[in-house]
Amino acid sequence: MFNRLFRSTKRWISNSLENALEEAYQRALTIKKIEDEHFKGQKISFQNCDYGESVWAYFQSELKSNLRVIKVKINQFKTNKSIHTFLSSKSKNSHYNYNHSGDYNFEYEQEIILEKLNFIDQILDKYNADYYETSSVKIDSNSPNQNINNNPSLAKQKNIQKQDKNDNNFESSLETVSDKTSVLPRSFLRTIDRIKQEIDPKSSESEQDVLNRFRKSKYKTAISIKFLLLLIIVPLLVHNVAKIALGKVFIDPYFSRHEEIVFINQDLQEEALIELKNFEENLNLKVMLGIIPELSIEEKEHEIKAKAQELGEEYRRESANAIKNIFADVFSLIAFGIVIYFSKRELQILKSFIDETIYGLSDSAKAFLIILFTDMFVGFHSPHGWEVILESISRHFGLPENRDFNFLFIATFPVILDTVLKYWIFRYLNRISPSAVATYKNMNES
Repeated sequence: MFNRLFRSTKRWISNSLENALEEAYQRALTIKKIEDEHFKGQKISFQNCDYGESVWAYFQSELKSNLRVIKVKINQFKTNKSIHTFLSSKSKNSHYNYNHSGDYNFEYEQEIILEKLNFIDQILDKYNADYYETSSVKIDSNSPNQNINNNPSLAKQKNIQKQDKNDNNFESSLETVSDKTSVLPRSFLRTIDRIKQEIDPKSSESEQDVLNRFRKSKYKTAISIKFLLLLIIVPLLVHNVAKIALGKVFIDPYFSRHEEIVFINQDLQEEALIELKNFEENLNLKVMLGIIPELSIEEKEHEIKAKAQELGEEYRRESANAIKNIFADVFSLIAFGIVIYFSKRELQILKSFIDETIYGLSDSAKAFLIILFTDMFVGFHSPHGWEVILESISRHFGLPENRDFNFLFIATFPVILDTVLKYWIFRYLNRISPSAVATYKNMNES
């Protein structure tokens, strides 16, 4: 059974490996086809085409979509290749072939693999894997400079310059609000900036800047939400898959072969004894109340024995589940780290989005969230919550509860957390939004 499961797993990973490389290769071919048919074999760029804004926007979206898929599929190919190599080293046959009696045959020729990967690398190097290129800036038809509107080459040149400027300024747009501290309050500076924009004689450019900021904000929000969902879904999915796979392959069979293993710590055994004692007392109570007929000594022992066996099976499953959680959480943490490692750009965008969302709240909303956080985690009633959290973590990993550790943790960690929060309020929030700090103090003292 184990060998059949091992072969099935290896065959599935091999199919996924082949499909990932083929999909990335086909996407690279699609980009190359667009270059040959519409850009005279040159790079897909606004400088190399004779189309208008709408057609160029279409090709730009197709390029970004294909580049994004190539990146995902190449990462999937590398991951599956590592897993497949590891599984192959464990099997008797060190090649990627199964015998002719099997229903699967996987062996890419080395030259074909290198050829496809080389072609994909050429495409990625050409565009530098730039998936975050902002939209090209359209020229305002109401601009006072009519010569540019009447001259397509000049309009195109100015459009390219604006697009390059947009791309260079996108990095600065990721600068968070917490980085923009100054002596004067931000509200005062925003008022001055708004007045300057309203009295600016180049009103068309100001409107275009507002439109560009809206596009960047919309793009940043979409990327942040997708990445945040990815950070939540991927670890959970890996945790569940690893828990099921490890349980069926290793842990459940081990507990089936060793029936003497019921409790992995003393706390579980004490819980089982308490439940069994309560069952016996409830049984006596029902007999005394006449709910059930009086039982003989043999019948009573039979009922208690059946309950003990039921509790044994229940706590054996709980012990096995705790061991599964340990390994599944390790795999989930590795998956989370991989997502973070390959998504540094998205992480930067997410940090900027969260900072702007938090610092963009009203003063009363900021003060409300700070009070809610402090009362929940470092307030007077927080020790009870921390006890529940520590007990849940211990039970999740099958660890015996250590009261001394719990008391030490509750006595130190909330204090450290409170100190860090007060330092953040004094160091950052007091400079960025002093009115929010004043509101917080008033709400906290009332």
